[in-house]
Amino acid sequence: MEAISLRDKAWSPYVAGIIIGLLQIPAFLLIDTALGASSSYVTVGALLASVVDPAVGRIDYMAQHMAATGKNWWQVALVMGIAIGAFLSMRLSGARRAAISPVWHRALGTASPGMRYAVAFVAGFVMLFGARVADGCTSGHGLSGVAQLAVGSTVAVAAMFAGGIATALVLLRRI
Repeated sequence: MEAISLRDKAWSPYVAGIIIGLLQIPAFLLIDTALGASSSYVTVGALLASVVDPAVGRIDYMAQHMAATGKNWWQVALVMGIAIGAFLSMRLSGARRAAISPVWHRALGTASPGMRYAVAFVAGFVMLFGARVADGCTSGHGLSGVAQLAVGSTVAVAAMFAGGIATALVLLRRI
């Protein structure tokens, strides 16, 4: 087996999967929470909303996420770490790509960056809304829930895959 270097353009998905799986151990042992990301957006959003309207803190759901707990800040740190890690990986490996993938031009029928950003924002919002309705995102259900043999997570992951495939078949037909 070849040694892994931080300068590699891509890691083995098996090695990366093992590392992500092992990350669940300290999460459960130290702060009694699963690996996930979608709650971090609620934590940050609730705190920002409370700056504009302090009454937000009286809403139970928001107050739960605004609490200065390890669980809330673990997920915020995880999302920040993912972004920082992706940036560092790109810099260390020398990987370069176009700012906007050509597939967006084919999918949207326009090369407009504004249209791409608008579609990406709306799609991200819809995905995050769905993650909160499902009480967890793909990383929470797919990595942690399935690892715990949770039936609800297994059903959620199956539905995510089915929805993704159906959406791709409908929307990407012309690509």
